[in-house]
Amino acid sequence: MDKYETHPYDVIVIGAGGAGLRAAIEAKSQGASVGLICKSLLGKAHTVMAEGGIAAAMANIDPSDDWKTHCADTLRGGVYVNNWRMAQLHAQEAPERVRELEQWGALFDRTADGRILQRAFGGHKYRRLVHVGDRTGLELIRTLQERTVQLGVDVYMECTVTNLFKEDGRFAGALAYWRESGRLMIFQAKAAVIATGGSGKAYKITSNSWEYAGNGHAMVYDIGAELMDMEFVQFHPTGMVWPPGVRGLLVTESVRGDGGLLKNNKGERFMFKHIPERYKGQISDTEAEAEKWLTEIREARPITARKPPELLPRDIVARAIYNEVKEGRGSEHDGVYLDISHMPAEYVKRKLPSMYMQFKELADVDITKQAMEIGPTMHYMMGGIRVNADSQATNVPGLYAAGECAAGLHGANRLGGNSLSDLIVFGRRAGLYAAEYGKKTPEAKIPDAAVDRAEKELFAPFDRKSGPSPYEVHRELQEVMTTYVGIFRSESDLNTGIQKLQQLREKAKTISVEGNRQYNPGWHLAKDLDTMITVSEVIARGALLRKESRGGHARTDFPKMEDAFSKVNFVAVKDGDKPKVEPKPLPEWSDEIKKLMAEEKK
Repeated sequence: MDKYETHPYDVIVIGAGGAGLRAAIEAKSQGASVGLICKSLLGKAHTVMAEGGIAAAMANIDPSDDWKTHCADTLRGGVYVNNWRMAQLHAQEAPERVRELEQWGALFDRTADGRILQRAFGGHKYRRLVHVGDRTGLELIRTLQERTVQLGVDVYMECTVTNLFKEDGRFAGALAYWRESGRLMIFQAKAAVIATGGSGKAYKITSNSWEYAGNGHAMVYDIGAELMDMEFVQFHPTGMVWPPGVRGLLVTESVRGDGGLLKNNKGERFMFKHIPERYKGQISDTEAEAEKWLTEIREARPITARKPPELLPRDIVARAIYNEVKEGRGSEHDGVYLDISHMPAEYVKRKLPSMYMQFKELADVDITKQAMEIGPTMHYMMGGIRVNADSQATNVPGLYAAGECAAGLHGANRLGGNSLSDLIVFGRRAGLYAAEYGKKTPEAKIPDAAVDRAEKELFAPFDRKSGPSPYEVHRELQEVMTTYVGIFRSESDLNTGIQKLQQLREKAKTISVEGNRQYNPGWHLAKDLDTMITVSEVIARGALLRKESRGGHARTDFPKMEDAFSKVNFVAVKDGDKPKVEPKPLPEWSDEIKKLMAEEKK
């Protein structure tokens, strides 16, 4: 062990997006020694892609809003398989976390009388999203990053963690390498917060950047932690479809929240055909009422009309777009049209500056005059690491998780804006409880044999004289996941997908890379493929067992929701070389939540 660069901490935080930064801030504030490890540069996180806002029931615009309505919206949007306690904590604590960001220097858009401005978003009953134009995620990261540096948290940039270790049944530390030099390092830590985001790079069309390879999911799964509801994958309805080089790039939901209309190639607002029964009381069913809502938004008047159907939750809109294209009513490049050109140009440029520049520079489209072409893109994983609702602790002592890589809050489908509030609410909680654990727990010894084995596996691609390239295997993985485990699924497709994933796992063991350890992207990808294939198989096996359609999981052979599946989560654990996935009962709603949801249905 002496041959490695070694860093001892009470708490390490793996991942430096919004959840990781907030966890590191909290752990440091509690007096723990903290190391923050990021795969990329500090500030380069997927959180900045969350453009629309932070969902928090501050009631600045709609006085009737409160935590109960936000909680009910989250449970309804998640199609009732959320962890109710997480939904409650999230709704109750989000406003205070937003005010905290403001105290730390975040600059939000304001109302005329100086309060924080809030906007409408899909699935939210009231105008609830605190925002900074369409750059909210960037402002959140900037604020948290400055706070982290101010507190003196040790930051390790361009550093990839490859393995976690246990001793005597509890977390003991991690193996990592510097991406620039390939040199190995050991983090001797008493507690860890996993905040590594999702696994979007396993799909061909995705809004996720290269860091999203399921590293956290796979590492905790390897040492016995549980993964939950991995079949719930969110395909955001509005990603760019043209030009090919930017296919999948996110088009913020703010476009629809600020008045954007979805139309097919016949000019029809097709979303009126796709309003589910559970939303009929909240959504306009005529263009006249939807237009009234738009007028009230445009003129900043109190809202009296119901929201247009373009603001239904993402899973519903994504499937509607998919069907329009499949049935021949799509746009020139297999998408549909998102049109906000009917709003004043000054309004569009002020509300959506990033979208205006994105389409102008990347697609030569002026969105104040022309419609955008958009289509579904893999965006987010609702499933993830199973955690305790209050503490974010996993079933492995000393191991915590927060943000997209943790499961429970969003159920089967995440509402827009709930991701940023998730990060700051549960990032704080994970940091708090990890610090408490780390300060009172003695250091555990990392087993030498486990480190030796991990090192040998990590360098194995250099030892092979021939074999497939990691890029070839990655393309095949993306093809398999997009074709067989995509937006619509069936038993035969899922069985084929699982079979192909198992073949890819064997093929990945023969990958060969050239060159040496110094900044070698092929070698980095070879390691990421291990984690992406693992996570992909868990997704596919969960999808096979959930014989219904719910939220982000749509089965062509089981198109309806089934009561039996509304009472369970699917939990996966490592069982030899395969995941073992089983249904586990959902936590029963408290009496307060039962009463709340009964009142919401009236």
